[in-house]
Amino acid sequence: MNRPLMTPGLKRPGPRVRVTAVAAAASALALTGCALDSDPIEVNVKPSYIGAVTTTRYDGSSDDLLTAGLGRSGLASATAPVVSATPTAAEIRRLAIYSSYRAIVDTTTSGGYGMFYGPHVDANGVAGSGEGRIAGLEAIAYSDDGTGARNVTLMVQVPTTFNPTAPCIVTATSSGSRGVYGAISTGEWGLKRGCAVAYTDKGTGSAPHDLAGDTVALIDGTRAVAATAGSSAHFRAALSTTDLAAFNVATPNRFAFKHAHSQRNPEKDWGTFTLQAVEFALWVINQEYGARLPDGARERAITPANTLVIASSVSNGGGAALAAAELDRGGLIDGVAVAEPAVELPASPGVTIRRGGTAVTTMGKTLFDFTSYANLYQSCASQSAQVAGTPGGAFVVAAFAANRCASLKAKGLLAAETLAEQADEALQKLRDYGWEAESNPLHASHAAFEVAPAVTVTFANALARASVKDHLCGYSYGATTAAGVPTALAAGLSTMAATGNGVPPSAGVQLLNNLSPGAALRDLFSFSPSTLKQDFNLDGALCLRNLLAGGDAAAKALQTGLDETRRSANLGGRPAIIVHGRSDALLPVNHTSRPYTALNKVVEGTASKLSYVEVTNAQHFDGFIGLQAVLPGYDSRYVPLHLYLNRALDAMWAHLKNGTALPPSQVVRTLPRGGTPGAAPALAAGNVPPIAGQPAAADAITFSGSAMNVPD
Repeated sequence: MNRPLMTPGLKRPGPRVRVTAVAAAASALALTGCALDSDPIEVNVKPSYIGAVTTTRYDGSSDDLLTAGLGRSGLASATAPVVSATPTAAEIRRLAIYSSYRAIVDTTTSGGYGMFYGPHVDANGVAGSGEGRIAGLEAIAYSDDGTGARNVTLMVQVPTTFNPTAPCIVTATSSGSRGVYGAISTGEWGLKRGCAVAYTDKGTGSAPHDLAGDTVALIDGTRAVAATAGSSAHFRAALSTTDLAAFNVATPNRFAFKHAHSQRNPEKDWGTFTLQAVEFALWVINQEYGARLPDGARERAITPANTLVIASSVSNGGGAALAAAELDRGGLIDGVAVAEPAVELPASPGVTIRRGGTAVTTMGKTLFDFTSYANLYQSCASQSAQVAGTPGGAFVVAAFAANRCASLKAKGLLAAETLAEQADEALQKLRDYGWEAESNPLHASHAAFEVAPAVTVTFANALARASVKDHLCGYSYGATTAAGVPTALAAGLSTMAATGNGVPPSAGVQLLNNLSPGAALRDLFSFSPSTLKQDFNLDGALCLRNLLAGGDAAAKALQTGLDETRRSANLGGRPAIIVHGRSDALLPVNHTSRPYTALNKVVEGTASKLSYVEVTNAQHFDGFIGLQAVLPGYDSRYVPLHLYLNRALDAMWAHLKNGTALPPSQVVRTLPRGGTPGAAPALAAGNVPPIAGQPAAADAITFSGSAMNVPD
């Protein structure tokens, strides 16, 4: 499905009643007393893809939309909310909001929380003294065809401050592979503006199918036996009873995750699901504020024509917002403001990127391409003297990294002889493949946290539509002992919908190498069959890399799936702002926002209204900045990109509401906090200058033909 199912509502013949949403409670009187014209009444009809809807109202005191009752203090606390042995839906929701918010945002005071952003910082950027709780209603449902095979979660939050005479909606599609609350920090901006927020998990999610116990998550995160859940399961692996039994005998204690194993290639439809979330929001709003008709139905008075809609989010969610704008043919979206978006470019985008006058030689690669490349070289590069002392370096198993360097050399993928030279060579390969030098200090922490293998394995399975029983390239997911041996998960399954990120390693579930000689082991500790070394499973990394160009069935399936995810960069002339951190090592600017913007200028020409803002000293994981004891140095080196997403949203709001000109494309030059790593001084205004309405010439990003010119 490549476009949303538009359900504008049914029209009843007869006079149209001009009533405001405020008058809904007096609909009977309104029907006879208001001015009439010849237009038919439009009835609010639930879109056909929406299943049963659960609506909950939150008082903004004991519980709320933004913080689940925790308030800004609870979100900032290092102590997670307590849940019972068998968590309730409310407990899981609270923990999900807590975990999702902290995963995206630095919640330390020194990092800017409470001064520049946070629940108690109002829409005008003024910090208050309260807890920032927001009252309102929350509606949640699946998008599906009735079979339960898709069951993409859609959710709408409508604050009590919503103004039906000036309606607005902001999208907050989940980041990464998280569940539906996975972009709650983006939703925060919309809620503070009195806008409804349209969320979707976009066909991903953090709660797995436990294949050994045959249990699944429901829409609220609670768990049930798969057979009992039936079509209500958030995700159930497509295995027959016979297949499941055989799977559990051969590979016990394994999990299937929705993003990896749904066999639906969800990324191709992320834009569609985001548009469906907006359509769902319109239905929910009209159910709440539309005039009640004599038969009990509601009028559809709030429509795309009179509702301001901003598509927003971060990372994969930001890519989904851009995809939604590209797909939108129903006039749902008015503007776009996203941060660090994951976008798949055409195979030959036909654009040039120059930085400081020098052309970037490698750019516009797909996420699977550059991430599988990082998976090959990042752990070896972490041993380079050039990145000594960078955050997370101590967590990389040096002996395994040295083995990876040696194995790459043995297979002809490195030429250097000594470990020091091999590590330098690996680092240079990353630079040559499109990473900026500013990303160098991040490679060690990414290697330590298995970021590249986690993402590569997930997307390989998803793009190839692989079944969990395929064990693509020998990988699977499961808990392990301290020695890395697969075992039953001791604890955490009941709350994984809240604590997981959907891309193992996460929440006690590890990435496993089924092909490690002798027996399956945790991928981190495993041996490559061809080298018999603990080299971070080079054989698995090479297998994944081969899927890009290989000719076997799995490779061809992945290549087909990858082509289904490529975007056009045609936003239909909509105003848009992309902000991205120059230092981003997960989604490098040369493969994502830079070429996407350049292609947009080519495709739309003079109609283009896309501004690109590149922020120095900003990277992908703001949440890492707050881990001062674990990752000292993130705090002293990097500023929060989240703040610049908020500023981009402010700029888009001012443009759409007041006609204020959008800021031109530019580099924003921030100032790191500096000081002692792990104890950096507090973020100050001077560290995070605003996006300029008229940037200096030395900061302006310019375009000439198909070339983008980015200043140093």
